Amino acid sequence: MSIPKLRYIIKTYCPIPSLILFIVALIAGAVHIISELSMGFSDFFNRYISSVIRGALGTVTSVLPFSLAEALILFIPVLFITALVCCVKATNRGNREGIRYVVGLTSVLSLLYTLFVFSSTVAYNGTSLANKLELTQKPVTTEELRDAAEYMIEKMNAELGEVDFRYGGSSVMPYSVGEMNDLLLEAYDKASDKYPFIPRLRSRIKQIALSEPMTYTHISGMYTYYTGEANLNVNFPDYNLPFTAAHELAHQRGIMPENEANFMAFLVCIESDDPYIRYSAYLNMYEYLSSALYSADYDTFAAVYTSLDRRVRGEISAYNEFFEKYRDNTAADVSSALNDSYLKSQGQSAGEKSYGMVVDLAVAYVNSLLD
Repeated sequence: MSIPKLRYIIKTYCPIPSLILFIVALIAGAVHIISELSMGFSDFFNRYISSVIRGALGTVTSVLPFSLAEALILFIPVLFITALVCCVKATNRGNREGIRYVVGLTSVLSLLYTLFVFSSTVAYNGTSLANKLELTQKPVTTEELRDAAEYMIEKMNAELGEVDFRYGGSSVMPYSVGEMNDLLLEAYDKASDKYPFIPRLRSRIKQIALSEPMTYTHISGMYTYYTGEANLNVNFPDYNLPFTAAHELAHQRGIMPENEANFMAFLVCIESDDPYIRYSAYLNMYEYLSSALYSADYDTFAAVYTSLDRRVRGEISAYNEFFEKYRDNTAADVSSALNDSYLKSQGQSAGEKSYGMVVDLAVAYVNSLLD
């Protein structure tokens, strides 16, 4: 095809804005490929370019008192039908108009790809959090799991005197989600002083309006790449909220692998001046360690579990009772399959199991303290 003919086709069927979006998408594709080949490039791009994009998105959307991502998801059927109707109308005006409309719609999809690459996907290919923290990861023994679980219990017990519980049940977060947000941002500022690779960012945790229905998917929180929002399912028991919120805020700051976001949530929460946030960190990490210990050696797990304070055992029992309603359902199966596929597509070969791989980081951390 000659260049003049190609120019004619582009001018006739591809609007200038769409052409620009396609060119930028090609650049994003190159960035995506290079990031998978070079860890150094990924670290540089994530720290100095992606962080700016995430920060801008998070700052702009934090002005809204609701989750823009949730609103957009709810409007997907409307957007789909509207796009389809507009496509039919454009086609009725002639093939040229129909093709230009499809090209324009495709360019919008390419923009979503570009935004995903520039804001987030590069971060999956950078230096591991363990290396940044100089933690030595190795195969974990049952004894190390036990020691790490007992460490979390010891630290948890130190916070219990300032934690309120319902009689025989779950603990009570002594402030609103908004106040929790402020406390977590303060903790993140302290963590940024300690770990320079964490950028400073003022943002707002977005409460999911449809949290109760969302619980059927087993999703306790979600970071949305296209709006830069850290979304929180507030239907879960209180002790889950600070840790989950800190996890989503970690994604917002460029820590994408799920096990690393979990561990960063732990590190940030224990930096907090607030005892309930620290309690949330130690209990959530204990649960990950306890689950691994249960699989490795039930007798050791049982011995450690019986050493828990009765109030914590009541907390865990209350959670199990709460979750029973949502445990088995089709929504959870579909959500799990989609999330597992997404994580694997981003190089996390363990898929959803990558959340639990935080155990390796936790054990390495405790070992570094005990050495």
